[in-house]
Amino acid sequence: MISDLKKDAESRMTKTVDVYKEDLQTIRAGRANPALLDKITVECYGQQTPLNQVAGISAPEARLLVIQPWDANLIPEIEKSILRSDLGINPSNDGKVVRLVIPQLTEERRLDLTKIVKKNGENAKIAIRNIRREVIDDIKKREKSKEISEDDRIVGEEEIQKITDKFIDELDKITKAKEEELMEI
Repeated sequence: MISDLKKDAESRMTKTVDVYKEDLQTIRAGRANPALLDKITVECYGQQTPLNQVAGISAPEARLLVIQPWDANLIPEIEKSILRSDLGINPSNDGKVVRLVIPQLTEERRLDLTKIVKKNGENAKIAIRNIRREVIDDIKKREKSKEISEDDRIVGEEEIQKITDKFIDELDKITKAKEEELMEI
């Protein structure tokens, strides 16, 4: 009974950490990475479509992203979407491809990005703690309905707390690593 709840909590917490890692990939650290554009959507034939589904994205150089839309008529929409995003990059095009030159990060921008990383890390921790709270509430309900004993409840709560601590530590390590990456010159 408790082991099922533990497995459920661990899988949900793992998914939270995975989503956090994906979010961090979209925060640029001065290098061109196609993942920077993962969250950008483009108005395409009346629908918002992820950029990577309407164009090929490559990084031919360390500080350059090239977006090759499959339909050249989408270039103005792609440029608008990039300008609306929080990337802080101005696109340029030659009628066939959109180029994004990734500028060197300023100290001020690095600090802003580390604040964003910390905020996202805190949100991930909150999500993990919410999972812990839900599972512990479920354990307490099962004790009230006499499905488990008080001792099982106490042991279950302790095990869930250990799992939570493990995932919070992992989030802290991931956040610290990303902050160090951002502050590298």
